[in-house]
Amino acid sequence: MNTIIEVSNVSKTFGKGSNLNKVLDDACMYVGEGEFVSLMGASGSGKSTLLYLIGGLDRDLEGKIELCGRDITTLKDDDLSALRLEKVGFVFQFYNLVMNLNVEDNILLPSTINGRKRKDLEADLDEILEITGLTDKRKAMPATLSGGQQQRVAIARAVLGNPSVLLADEPTGNLDSKSSKEIMELFAKLNREKGLTILQVTHSEKCASYGTRTIILENGKTVG
Repeated sequence: MNTIIEVSNVSKTFGKGSNLNKVLDDACMYVGEGEFVSLMGASGSGKSTLLYLIGGLDRDLEGKIELCGRDITTLKDDDLSALRLEKVGFVFQFYNLVMNLNVEDNILLPSTINGRKRKDLEADLDEILEITGLTDKRKAMPATLSGGQQQRVAIARAVLGNPSVLLADEPTGNLDSKSSKEIMELFAKLNREKGLTILQVTHSEKCASYGTRTIILENGKTVG
């Protein structure tokens, strides 16, 4: 199994002077290609911080992170942006949909901004709409959708370009238990049927149980 994420001795400190707060302390972990890994820890343990570092959304750190075979701690900004666009999908607690665009236009937006033609994406769009159960909602506006449906739109948008890895930060944090179960089942389906590597941050043991492995973040270090 190839390693798609490798975190080596990563430390992260917030604040200055006497107000320093070391959130990560020589944290080490890996995610293999095709795994569905859950990252858990107490509130404020730094699990979202670590996810953002892995995704290159924050570059202020000590240590080394390799993502899809590239050392992102040494990449130039343009090269990191290109890597994220091609290889990484992001899903957040808040859906971040464009409210005046319908479902399919929201899903297509990042790819078309990146220069891909809509007609070249139609087959992939139809497939991801079917997988996420949104085919009959493709022309609907976000305001008419439930929270769970909006999160499915966000997931479809994240995986349309067939990324190598999906990074999800508390993806069920705003959802009720029924919708949370549906989102986790969707993640498991994407992992199983499309071979998508997933790393999710969650505080829920029930959500974590859908993954193939759980890593605990405690006192700035990872266990598992």
